[in-house]
Amino acid sequence: MILQALTQYYEDLLERGEIERSGWTKAKVSWALELAEDGQLLNVHSMQTEQTRGKKTVLAPQELPVPEQVKRTVGVAANFLCDNSTYLLGLDAKGKPERTAQCFEAAKTLHLTILKDVPGEAAAAVRGFFESWQPGQANHPVLASSLDEILKGGNLVFLCPGGGLAQDDREIQDAWQRYRETPGDGVLIRCLVTGRQAPLARLHPSIKGVKDAQSSGASLVSFNAESFCSYGHEQGANAPVGEYAAFAYTQALNDLLADREHVQHVGDTTIVCWAQGGDPAYQDAGMDMLYDEGAWTESDLRGAMEKLAQGRPAEWKDMILQPDTHFYVLGLSPNAARLSVRFFWQDSFAAFARNVDRHYRDLNIVDSYTPGDFTPSVWRLAQATVNQNIRNSSAAPRLAGELLQAVLYGTPYPDTLLNGVVLRIRAERSVTRSRAAIIKAYYLRKPNLMPDKEVLTVQLNEQSNYPPYVLGRLFSVLEALQQAANPRITTTIKDRFFNAACATPVTVFPTLVKLAQNHLQKLSAGQRTFYDKQITDLMSRLDETYPVRMTMPEQGAFELGYYHQTQKRFTSKKEG
Repeated sequence: MILQALTQYYEDLLERGEIERSGWTKAKVSWALELAEDGQLLNVHSMQTEQTRGKKTVLAPQELPVPEQVKRTVGVAANFLCDNSTYLLGLDAKGKPERTAQCFEAAKTLHLTILKDVPGEAAAAVRGFFESWQPGQANHPVLASSLDEILKGGNLVFLCPGGGLAQDDREIQDAWQRYRETPGDGVLIRCLVTGRQAPLARLHPSIKGVKDAQSSGASLVSFNAESFCSYGHEQGANAPVGEYAAFAYTQALNDLLADREHVQHVGDTTIVCWAQGGDPAYQDAGMDMLYDEGAWTESDLRGAMEKLAQGRPAEWKDMILQPDTHFYVLGLSPNAARLSVRFFWQDSFAAFARNVDRHYRDLNIVDSYTPGDFTPSVWRLAQATVNQNIRNSSAAPRLAGELLQAVLYGTPYPDTLLNGVVLRIRAERSVTRSRAAIIKAYYLRKPNLMPDKEVLTVQLNEQSNYPPYVLGRLFSVLEALQQAANPRITTTIKDRFFNAACATPVTVFPTLVKLAQNHLQKLSAGQRTFYDKQITDLMSRLDETYPVRMTMPEQGAFELGYYHQTQKRFTSKKEG
């Protein structure tokens, strides 16, 4: 399904004129070799341009349309019109002159074969270059000033008489297409993607742009060891895909990965999305909903959701979204020279919007300092599980993919998310908004685990008599009382007793309640009455004995009670 969806996306973009046709691709080009009419090398021009990378401006290669490039392994394989200095000049810094000569000869044979009898000055110049150039001319005067940079490995192209690039010449383009379409000795198969008879793609083109994967590209489909093969098949014959489909899906995926505005990274997962028909409006809306915190308001989402749910088009930031448009989200992670698919989701855009909306409703929780609905990115949720004070504060690699799958499919959140949050609360004794939201959302999607669902609310539930929740509220009130009695205190009961109060209340609360009586004596009459009423009300909701031990869900209710009561206290202070 992934390859079919990407192949269709390629065809959608091709129809819109937004992607290279079959047989062509985009490559980074650093240098242009200017040729005379007879093929003599006249000059070398830098094709690098100033580009902004973060806060810096650097020189970087241009991306230009060039003939489709081969996928190299350990053998010698030349590209047409665009390649490195080893193939086009017979020069490199690897210290293997015999292999370098073989590479140049391969490029010479390829170019002379394709351009034989092709009319025009451009084709004649390129033929003349390969017929006259002697590989290994490191002392050529034209190369002197730029040879060191050229040998670093950037791609070179040919600049022909008249100032045009060789790959832009119509006669050369036609010759390349004829060469590609010439039947070879490849095996004809029934393509698994298109269902048509087609030449087998023995090796699939590389995918570039996945975070932490090989910069030269990695394979989405590959069979390079006997353990991956079956029935005597070799390489691509194990999952027969035609050359056209292999080209189409890699072109589409490389195009998605090159679009930095619509690529996100969470952990080791690189995430792209696209819509049926190729309209980028859905990519904009999808990425805004999932990752761009503050890009939209609750009213924006609710308004769009109501229309989409009713099967009506919705306006989103001056874009019109159709509810039945098919939408895709793909997550990829690096795996040596190959890529792993973390997840692949597909459904209507209305289903996507409903699931994202449910995700934010499940997470929504009060915060006195940041009023409004809670709409954290997936990245921020994952970061709530790690210590932010260490150098490598990245979330577990698999967590990001599992979390995003829960959002997209509307399924329970991963256990690793809750476990990570619980560990951070125990280590830091701090229930932040993100952590409280995760606890609430986790148990909302696993209602059989939480005995009292009334505690899974956005804000304080003052009517709840669920003991763990009430104990959390009581702990917050006792902490506030201690701070009121000792304004300059730096270490509160939270720092010393929070974990014990949460896990084994019977060992802590008798002492804390007794200590509270001493704190009450230090307050004014009005303050004493204020805190005494709260403590009395909460104590009346509890049994005569404190729980000996609390389960994980009960601890979650305790932490929510503590968080809700603390936020209520801060809200009251701001209002006062």
